[in-house]
Amino acid sequence: MSTISSTLPAAGSSSDRAAPLGTGHGRATISVRNLWKTFGTHEILRGLSVDFVDGAITTILGPSGTGKSVLLSHIVGLLEPDSGTVEAFGQDIWSLREEERAETRKRIGVLFQDGALFGNLDVYDNVAYPLRKNTDKSEDEIHEIVMARTQEVGLTAALNRVPSQLSGGMKKRAGFARALAVEPEVVLFDEPDSGLDPVRTSLLCDLILEAHGTHKGTYVVVTHNIPAAKRLSDYVGVLWKGELIFFGTADEAFGSRDPFVQQFLSGESAGPLGMD
Repeated sequence: MSTISSTLPAAGSSSDRAAPLGTGHGRATISVRNLWKTFGTHEILRGLSVDFVDGAITTILGPSGTGKSVLLSHIVGLLEPDSGTVEAFGQDIWSLREEERAETRKRIGVLFQDGALFGNLDVYDNVAYPLRKNTDKSEDEIHEIVMARTQEVGLTAALNRVPSQLSGGMKKRAGFARALAVEPEVVLFDEPDSGLDPVRTSLLCDLILEAHGTHKGTYVVVTHNIPAAKRLSDYVGVLWKGELIFFGTADEAFGSRDPFVQQFLSGESAGPLGMD
């Protein structure tokens, strides 16, 4: 079985296009241009350019270790590019002062892999935390928002439980409620289905779609789950060794004839993607 070369561009890659692959698909809330990131001697992102279309759900797929979570960390402003730009809401976030960058982060919600809940706080206080930290809302207003968000994710019966008393799926739902608490314009999902069985993954997809239908906004979902991507996506990007080798609508992705994209989305062992 052969392994695709990181130096050989896939069909439709940015090397044979006038505009970078992944750009020009519509008005972009988040725009990444020529993003490079290296840790030590290991290049993680290699000149990545992509637009995340306003109001759409975009899924980022790719093998483990190919830079998906690192891309999310750049979007939220936790990692600074070695070179290139990340624009959020029309501004290069690393040209802003730290106070301005912090204000920009308030417009972005994040659901981390494990929910990233505070272990010493119950569900209610976890969801209330960003409201108390980042707004001047009264406790009555916060209560109303917490109750609405936890009802949306089906956790009103678990408000007094701490994370150690929650199942994996409940932790993710609590993290989702917290991410939505400040009504963000962008929501980032880092492997939201990690560790969930197929039924709970399906239920989480329902929640994401329902929340997007209600609150709108731009959603970016990093996942390995192909059925979830097919169900959720307006757009699909495929990363390989820090480069975007495919970007298009969900129909284009799942109808692609590119060998790498076909193999990855079908999960077949035969093809250019090997164990390396």
